[in-house]
Amino acid sequence: MSPAFARDIRVGPHRALHLPSEAALQVRDGDVVRIDPGTYADCATWTANRLRIEAAAPGVVLAGKSCAGKGIFITQGNDITIRGITFQDATVPDRNGAGIRAEGRNLTVEHSRFLHNENGILAGGGRDSVLRITDSEFVDNGACIRACAHGVYAGAPIKRLEIVRSLFYGTRIAHHIKSRALNTLVKDSRIEDGPDGTSSYLIDVPNGGNVLIEGNVMEKGPQSSNPGVAIPIGEEGVTNPTASLIIRNNMFRNDTGRRTVFVSNRTTTKAQMQDNVLTGDVAELDGPGGPTP
Repeated sequence: MSPAFARDIRVGPHRALHLPSEAALQVRDGDVVRIDPGTYADCATWTANRLRIEAAAPGVVLAGKSCAGKGIFITQGNDITIRGITFQDATVPDRNGAGIRAEGRNLTVEHSRFLHNENGILAGGGRDSVLRITDSEFVDNGACIRACAHGVYAGAPIKRLEIVRSLFYGTRIAHHIKSRALNTLVKDSRIEDGPDGTSSYLIDVPNGGNVLIEGNVMEKGPQSSNPGVAIPIGEEGVTNPTASLIIRNNMFRNDTGRRTVFVSNRTTTKAQMQDNVLTGDVAELDGPGGPTP
């Protein structure tokens, strides 16, 4: 459907459609879904393409219900944007429930919050898919019961994971960010355990790929479940082409009480380390690479 024929679909307690799941059954390609403020014990699977699903005003919360044993929102259509919505308390029997389970190609998430979920966002979508996250918050997500669930997990080799101006805080046991993407960008964000977070890694890039980690504020806390490394690259085997590893202009603080490696590089590509400010007992790099002019 062309933008000229896109429909504006309203959802809310006083609308004809009371729940997002009702809208999901009616949307067509290119529609805009606007959800009124309120807490919805609801979940939805979105199959249409080029949707924009957004809060009509602040205060839209979807909580505590998951669809198909996967998550609160399942995006199966392509080129979907989600804006201004809070997803919380996603849990499923296999303990891998997500605020958003992204299965279609290309998902953009803006100004949204993910609270107390097993996964914040769990994404696939294929090798030509891009997951973009901007201006969003991920707090107290994560689990490692049957398998590990993370703040954000690009769990298949999608084309690109982009995270910009976002907050990750207090992740439980697993990783704040885990990316198997061919290209991983994390920029201008805060990634912190805090005093009670038990995360393993701050950013995990287990299969390599091109990496740009720039301008972030990061901290490993005293309760970290894996205090020895903050950012490992390639530790599960380098299966993605890896031409560029750039880690620059970050601030990292080690509050674990023991020595920590900031970046552990298990690829053969030299990591370019530039103007990172490290506080505490920290080794900047273990593996190929070093400072660049």
